[in-house]
Amino acid sequence: MTIRGRFITLEGGEGAGKSTVLDALRTLLAATGVDVVVTREPGGTPVGEAIRSVLLDPRLHGGIAAETELLLMFAARAQHVRETIAPALAVGRWVLSDRFTDASYAYQGGGRGQPNQRIAELERWAADGLQPDLTLLLDLPVGVGLARARGRGPADRIELETQDFFERVRAAYRARAAAQPARFRIIDAGQPLDAVLDQVRDAVAGFVAAGGA
Repeated sequence: MTIRGRFITLEGGEGAGKSTVLDALRTLLAATGVDVVVTREPGGTPVGEAIRSVLLDPRLHGGIAAETELLLMFAARAQHVRETIAPALAVGRWVLSDRFTDASYAYQGGGRGQPNQRIAELERWAADGLQPDLTLLLDLPVGVGLARARGRGPADRIELETQDFFERVRAAYRARAAAQPARFRIIDAGQPLDAVLDQVRDAVAGFVAAGGA
């Protein structure tokens, strides 16, 4: 009988260090013998990457309606689930994704004001109801994260938003984590990198030791 793989996601605001954590997690899981697929949102497929280029294009700042942004995110996610995530899980591989549907509740819900009921319906339909087995929320003060993000180079369309927007995003993420404590682990991403990675390793090691339940 085929054992379903496990689905781990990284979430957090701008400048939270997801790329660094993603690399560390890839190494950690590989060292335990896990066959892991690493992916991202928006993206993860050729269709998703094309949609990503639209969503993050700074020339479109202020030019994409909130409803359009939400639908584009789920269009990319629908392809991602069907082409990348679900097939990997079905053959027992683990999937590690930089963002998933929690990001829509945070950014399009908290940030843009789209109703949670609308997002939940898209989650059931476009994302086929798929939820992660474990979500690591990299949490840090908005001002710190924005300073980090804006020090990396030119801002993308999302990074051009106001601090108030990102405060709403952070609040929505924290509300999601509080509502689903069995799935979420909150990581204090404002600490030095070594301390952040220690928290991440402990969280994932515990998850693996428990059988990835």
